[in-house]
Amino acid sequence: MKYSLLFGKTNRTAKEFDSINATLLQKAGYIDQVMAGVYTFLPLGLRVLSKIENIVRDEMNKIASEVLMPSLSPRDVWAKTGRLEKMDVMMQTQGANPASLAKNDSNYILNATHEEIVTPLASKFTYSYKQLPLALYQIQTKFRNEPRAKSGLLRCREFRMKDLYSFHKSPEDLKQYYEVVKAAYNQVFKRVGLGKDTFIALASGGDFTDDYSHEFQTKCESGEDLIFHASKAQLHFNREIAPSQAILPEQESEQREKQEVLGEGIIGVEDLAKFLNIDVRKTTKTLFYQADDQVVAVALRGDYEVNELKLKKILKSKKLELATAEAIKNLTGAEVGYAGILNLPDVIKVIFDDSLKGRTNFETGANKTNYHIINVNFGRDLAEPQEFHDIKLAKEGDIYYETGEVYEVYKASEVGNIFPLYTKFSDDFNFHFTKEDGSEGQVFMGCYGIGTSRIMGVVVEKFHDEKGIIWPINISPFHVHLIGLNLDDPVVFKKCEDVHSRLKQEGLEVLFDDRVDVKAGSKFNDAELIGIPNILIISAKTSGEEYEFKTRNDGQSRHLRLDEIIGEIKSDLYS
Repeated sequence: MKYSLLFGKTNRTAKEFDSINATLLQKAGYIDQVMAGVYTFLPLGLRVLSKIENIVRDEMNKIASEVLMPSLSPRDVWAKTGRLEKMDVMMQTQGANPASLAKNDSNYILNATHEEIVTPLASKFTYSYKQLPLALYQIQTKFRNEPRAKSGLLRCREFRMKDLYSFHKSPEDLKQYYEVVKAAYNQVFKRVGLGKDTFIALASGGDFTDDYSHEFQTKCESGEDLIFHASKAQLHFNREIAPSQAILPEQESEQREKQEVLGEGIIGVEDLAKFLNIDVRKTTKTLFYQADDQVVAVALRGDYEVNELKLKKILKSKKLELATAEAIKNLTGAEVGYAGILNLPDVIKVIFDDSLKGRTNFETGANKTNYHIINVNFGRDLAEPQEFHDIKLAKEGDIYYETGEVYEVYKASEVGNIFPLYTKFSDDFNFHFTKEDGSEGQVFMGCYGIGTSRIMGVVVEKFHDEKGIIWPINISPFHVHLIGLNLDDPVVFKKCEDVHSRLKQEGLEVLFDDRVDVKAGSKFNDAELIGIPNILIISAKTSGEEYEFKTRNDGQSRHLRLDEIIGEIKSDLYS
């Protein structure tokens, strides 16, 4: 393609955004923002997105059949699964003006995911054990009502996604296919250039299962997720579920006299520790939760936060929310912030985090508004808990129980995830099959997602420098950026045209900067901003059979024959 004919050129003075990928992709002419979280993919951007999706399609075609489901769906299918009222990112659409509403005033769901569509679809065509397992996938536009659409292509309200759904006659068959998908995903991320830094992290199974789900997380300094890596165990955990053992501070050997302290208006642990002149690790955070039909107290060290996913699992509760201020006062006699674990009514179940284990001379709320108690000790002032739990949100410095190692902690961006759904949706839609013995069997399901437009954003976050983007060759919009200088010289222009033709004959994709009235510096700057991995320069100084050849990732410049250049590019492309 000739650059002069390209729609959507570079704009180095374009607006700076809140993320590297949003800024560089718009300055380089790949995308254009329509509104927060919604983008137009310009020709360069569409080429990259298409290459990503073709790689995904190539790997998915080996393990599943492609379909294309609609973006719109009726509300009743979502009501059937119970997600119509519960899914907090769901969007809907209907006629936008009176004239349209007069024709049809129906309200439709804009699909954020497709379990409600694919399950009844599969059930229409699948009756027997002979037709299982079945796997269907699509690459589709999704819609989610993100409260804060941000970070360019990393968090959008409209985005591209590959979603795969599998159907099985047993949990064992589901688990076997689950591993097949893992391998396919690893191959996808390798091919798009993220394989080296992408790892499978254990994450919450959400409302579908007590099992872990699995996220494919790419190490990235600007990543939104915090991953905890236990290297000896070869495990990565999303912070939301990372098992965590606190490093305990050195304890005092002598128990001090318990003391009640007036601390009016002081409830934050940092302020409280400063006021009491104690280490924040000596403070105790006590929270009260309504867990189904009971109120429970939760206690942990003041420098930690409660992990409600862990707590919900320990309590085996379906519904968990913070107790009201009124309920807390009725139970403890104190305002919020002054309730503690000392002298609680026997009816209140207390869950102790293991960060409290072995502490001496610690602080807790006095269950008396404006008062705290210091120098509290287990055994003397309250009974040693029979059981400690891990209910805290992991933080840097924590230990993985099984191996005793301190976690390596890194930021990452999620590029894919896989969930065992088991029978949640097949039960909702009464999807069963006939077993070999003629009896009826449950259908077990899995779902598997890859954010194709999100991958584009993550790649830019990973591969860039102060000059612009550095694309991996497999998803670069072109393989070669041919820069012609001194193009007002017919001899030079002819040489550029000949090289352009030869490269295309060799099956290479070329962006030819054929602009006659643009200075060399601007062309070089544009090439570095656009980020095509190979730059070939032809000018009036080019003589003989050698051409100047630069690689974008290291800036190295060499003079090579055209055959050598073609060989290097093909070697990278097919390696």
